[in-house]
Amino acid sequence: MSREPSGKAEDADTDPFERPRAGTTDLSKHPRLTAPKPLVAPPKPVPARSAYRARYGHHVTNPTSRDYNKASVLDVVLSHAPLTRNKLIELTGLSKATVSRAVEELRADGFVVDGGIDEITGRGRRSTYLDLPGTTGHVAGVSFGAQTTGVLVTDLRGREIQHVTVPTADHQEIEDAARWLVDLIAQAAQSAQGPLRQIVAAVPGRVRGGTEIFGPAESMKIFAGSGLQQAIENLIEAPVLLDSDANASLLGILTDDATIKNAALFSVSTILNFASCTDHELARGSTPTFGDIGVLSSGVGDENLDDLLSTRGLLRFARKRGLDLERIEDLWLQPHAEAPHAEVLQAFTTAIVTAVSVVAVTLDPESVYFVGRLRPLVEIVLPQVRERLDQTLPAAPEIRTSPHQIGLSTAQGAVYACLTIAQERLRDAVLSARRQGQAAEQAAPAF
Repeated sequence: MSREPSGKAEDADTDPFERPRAGTTDLSKHPRLTAPKPLVAPPKPVPARSAYRARYGHHVTNPTSRDYNKASVLDVVLSHAPLTRNKLIELTGLSKATVSRAVEELRADGFVVDGGIDEITGRGRRSTYLDLPGTTGHVAGVSFGAQTTGVLVTDLRGREIQHVTVPTADHQEIEDAARWLVDLIAQAAQSAQGPLRQIVAAVPGRVRGGTEIFGPAESMKIFAGSGLQQAIENLIEAPVLLDSDANASLLGILTDDATIKNAALFSVSTILNFASCTDHELARGSTPTFGDIGVLSSGVGDENLDDLLSTRGLLRFARKRGLDLERIEDLWLQPHAEAPHAEVLQAFTTAIVTAVSVVAVTLDPESVYFVGRLRPLVEIVLPQVRERLDQTLPAAPEIRTSPHQIGLSTAQGAVYACLTIAQERLRDAVLSARRQGQAAEQAAPAF
């Protein structure tokens, strides 16, 4: 029977997750994030340590080879559980005795439990699957959009526990919105075990330092600043970070495709938001200007990119051209007068060509992704966009429209950020636990 993980062998009541408050951490000093492992993914190589370790993990000094071996076993369990000991040996490259000792130490800490029996027949006794216990805790990724809010709760292995997607309520006070979000998290976490270890909330705006929002959607102007992060963290016993919806979306793509190196992403929804990565790591700026690509000229009259590549701006532009639209989706779902409809599509196409050209000549991405509510319209004009880019750029990046479930896909990206933080904190807690309370050598148990 598993117990709550303990940072010290002699003190079962001590939580190894010594969490620093998110508000005291300056993310601008650590500009990149390596994507963690996807939800319920096939076996892949163990992920590299990310920059989030320096932000939130324990500071571990002078680790021994035994520490590294134990951490390597934990990394594989976090990435591939449930798995057999034989598979654990194969993926770590460690000896049978070393893996056995590490597994028993992790079991004593409460980080590993038996998860079933391998039904494959063969010589010798059947292998027991090893798993991460639910009591280790869970995380919550939140997509707090102007129109839709989604919450996804998973265990520390990244397996979904529950998700909820609801229309975003109209709030006039930050504290009311925080309480509403906390209630949604509690609803999604009803069947979760163990403590809530981390929350990451993605918002339609630029975010600095994980706490401060700049340039949010018009209907969310009250959330500019750091008040939302502080209000949520005051209501819940878990560290809270904010990030942009574009960053969360790109992180989800990076996690699902480890081959991506340099890419850019445009979130074309209530506002235009932007994210990029270099060498598979998200790029983060130190000033509010970073990522504010919507202020640049679209190449269409006096309109900037946000005026044509956001639902609010494009709806206003289309109505000025005489199109009677109740909602932006009517632009591609309903028939319209040919001339004004063509003019709107041409302006939208020009704005996309301009936006892609800007990032192509400055960031040199291999791929440029479009996600959000305007994605169906992007797909309609893509052939013309590609043709124009091929005429103007020596080598145009590949343009992709990524499948996107409103409210859920962005929450999934936020979960990946949560897992990076929580898993690093767990890993460092395990490294600290042996030195503090388990310094004596243990005999390696037989398989």
